[in-house]
Amino acid sequence: MKTIRPFVLINMAMSADGKIAPAHRRFVSFGSRRDHANLLSLRATADAVMCGARTVDSAPVTLDAGGPEYERRRLRGGLARQNLRIVVSGSGSVDPEAAVFRNQVSPVIVLASSQVPKSRLAKLERLADCVKVCGKNKVALGQALGWLQREWAVNRLLCEGGGELNFELLRLGLVDELHLTICPRIIGGRDAPTIADGDGFATLAKAANLELTRRLRLGDELFTTWRVKPKSG
Repeated sequence: MKTIRPFVLINMAMSADGKIAPAHRRFVSFGSRRDHANLLSLRATADAVMCGARTVDSAPVTLDAGGPEYERRRLRGGLARQNLRIVVSGSGSVDPEAAVFRNQVSPVIVLASSQVPKSRLAKLERLADCVKVCGKNKVALGQALGWLQREWAVNRLLCEGGGELNFELLRLGLVDELHLTICPRIIGGRDAPTIADGDGFATLAKAANLELTRRLRLGDELFTTWRVKPKSG
């Protein structure tokens, strides 16, 4: 039986060689203003925006709607003025000074696992509006997505990385659509993160398969949309 869950889309900008940051993993913005506007436009269609703890720690991201123009788009589309904001952290090691916690425009939900020590869990509960423990050693994403739909009415969920979270969603067959901006940069580095890190698929037979549904060139950037084909069997 198919798990009841939100429609999940991933949005990422990457270099022409598939990297999303240099090997040091510190935040570097290499997409254009058009790419940022595309990101905010996608947020304006989603009930919730999600990213991993490392992304929250390494970049000044607030995960909010992005200003009055996008708030108005949300309202015209029948959504709340601001989206929910979700941080995934299996270990609970989120920087308490992260920008997402300081910007209190909408609820912040932290998804954690039961490996998080009680003392750290208590700190998270003081920071976030809600902390949900799903899974033993890591966040059980399928379970978490079902809970988000039931308890928070999340029907459309936008994930903005990082690579390990993206891969786990893809591995579990929980992604419906991928929005990918290809930027005119070569970053290089065998340890530089990509849009899908983690352990990787062991064989091509297990790989996530995509269907290109849209492409648009603006300047030297290529904006693409891909449908993630359901896994057979």
